[in-house]
Amino acid sequence: MDRKVALTGGVDLGGGGRGGDAVAPADAELLDAYSRAVIHVVERVGPAVVNIRLAHAGRGEPHGAGSGVVIAPDGYLLTNHHVVQGAAHLSVTFTDGAAVAAEVVGSDAPTDLAVLRAHSSGLPYAALGDSARLRAGQLVIAMGNPLGFESSVSTGVVSALGRSLRSQTGRLIENIIQHAAPLNPGNSGGPLLDSRGAVVGINTAIIARAQGIGFAIPARTAQWVLSQILAHGRVRRGYLGIGGRDLPVERRLVRALDLPAERAVEVMSAEPNGPAYRAGVRTGDFILALNGQAVQYVDDLHRGLSESPFGEAVRIELLRRTRRMVFEVVPEEMEATAR
Repeated sequence: MDRKVALTGGVDLGGGGRGGDAVAPADAELLDAYSRAVIHVVERVGPAVVNIRLAHAGRGEPHGAGSGVVIAPDGYLLTNHHVVQGAAHLSVTFTDGAAVAAEVVGSDAPTDLAVLRAHSSGLPYAALGDSARLRAGQLVIAMGNPLGFESSVSTGVVSALGRSLRSQTGRLIENIIQHAAPLNPGNSGGPLLDSRGAVVGINTAIIARAQGIGFAIPARTAQWVLSQILAHGRVRRGYLGIGGRDLPVERRLVRALDLPAERAVEVMSAEPNGPAYRAGVRTGDFILALNGQAVQYVDDLHRGLSESPFGEAVRIELLRRTRRMVFEVVPEEMEATAR
């Protein structure tokens, strides 16, 4: 740090004493606390982070494809869809060198997430946290297990929330976490962790020509995808033909219009032939509720659609400028994504 805080509370510009490069005691204490937090997380979660090796049919020996994180002692783990796409054979390797066979339970290209199960039990695992509580500037830790570089660790902060990113299939992945923890090849599918060691995201990509920009799928999304795959073998989702992001609503409007929550999902795009557009939903609208349940996050919208029978109308309540409006929309089931 260039600026040092003196013990008396003033600012020392580095002009005297032991020289400008010395670290003030207060700063040293903060750095030690930071280091202890990171070390604790690494020691606690590291054993649950695996390297994923795969082989495609007729393409030779297995090779390292990415990372994953075990989320249950009976072997369930999360990684990226693009890491395991098209794999004929899978195995996972732990930081102690133990390797076990694994299989794809389900995979979802629209969120770039996949659920695997290692053929073992009593495994070390990490807990999913609540990504909705993340704030810009919050400390995060990225972990991976790229082949030959076990327990790869980097740290940074949450740079922004609610980003959008196109997956390798060309689909738009919404509500992405942007962070500054450097990611390396082979770290795809590894966990993004908070300072308590909870998994708040699954790292998915870096921008090749940018430095220090990483992206992760929020844990809330991962939890929803996990529950869908375990229940149905795939993610069943209603298709409205819109893209959105969650944002706060102006307090004056919340009070004046008696809105159900202080957050809503802004419609960023509406396909002209999509179900929502045909029903009257337009770009710039804020979706407030679905079938009477408040919609504060994009995941709330996905979850509500997944719980509604396909082919039946859903009631969408929205805010258009300063007017509350209600539309009846009949969602279409999004075509199932193949593994």
